[in-house]
Amino acid sequence: MAGVYRAMSIPTVKVFTIATNAERRNFLLRNPLFQAMPEDILTALVEMMHVRHLPDRARLHDKGAPPEGMYAVVRGCIRVSSSTRDGREALLALMEPGCWFGESSLLEGLPRAYQADAQGDSELLVMPRAQLNALLESRPELYRHFIPFLCQRIRLSTLLLEGNALLSLEERLASRLLLLAQNVLQGGTDEPRHTLGVSQENLSQMLGTSRQSINKVLKEWEQNGLIQRHYGSITLCDLSALERLSMPG
Repeated sequence: MAGVYRAMSIPTVKVFTIATNAERRNFLLRNPLFQAMPEDILTALVEMMHVRHLPDRARLHDKGAPPEGMYAVVRGCIRVSSSTRDGREALLALMEPGCWFGESSLLEGLPRAYQADAQGDSELLVMPRAQLNALLESRPELYRHFIPFLCQRIRLSTLLLEGNALLSLEERLASRLLLLAQNVLQGGTDEPRHTLGVSQENLSQMLGTSRQSINKVLKEWEQNGLIQRHYGSITLCDLSALERLSMPG
C-alpha cells in the first residue's frame, strides 16, 4: 500500500458552494446522522459550523494533531493517509463530497490517527470540537444519534480487514469502489451512476497492488458496462453488478 502522493492539478475556485444557513441545513439533512435530530439541535449545529477552504495539496491536519472538529466534504476531495519517517505512504481513504469524518477523535478527544490533505481544490464544513462537545454535554441524549454512525465505521473497518486476508483482487476492488461511493449515495442522491474522483494509482495504493493489475480488472469491467474510466476518475454504471462481484466466490 506504499506510494507517493501525486494529486491531480485542479484550478483553484475560491467561491464557496454553501454560503447560507439554509444551504448548510439542507446539506446536513442529506445525511441519516442528522435527519432524526430535533429542529433546535439542527439550528444549533448550523450556527456553529464554518466553511474552510483548502487549495490542492494543502494539509488539513497531521497525524497526531489534536482534534479540531468534525468535517464534511462539500467540494473536492480529502486524502486520508499515513506516512513513515522514510517517506512511504499508505493511502487509507478518499473522502469525497457528502462524506463526514473526524468523529472518532472528536468524541474521544485523542490525537488524529492519520494525516489528511486536499486532493484538488476543496471546501469543507467544520463543526468545532469545543462547541459540539458543549452541545452534547448539555443534551446527552444526542450521543445516541452517533452510535449507528460509529458502528458503521467499525463494521466497514472489519470488512476491509477481512477482505485483505480472504478476498481476491476483483472482490476487494469492487468492495472498495462501493465503499468510496457509499457516503455520497447515502447523502440523498437519486442517481443510478456515480463518478468517483479516484485514479487507478489511488486504487493501487489502497489495495497494495500494481497499477497494471488494477487497470486489467477495470478494463474488463468497462467492456462489460459496469464502469467507465476517465482521467483521474471512474464512473460506476452498474452498482448491483459490483455488489455481486464484491461477494466472496
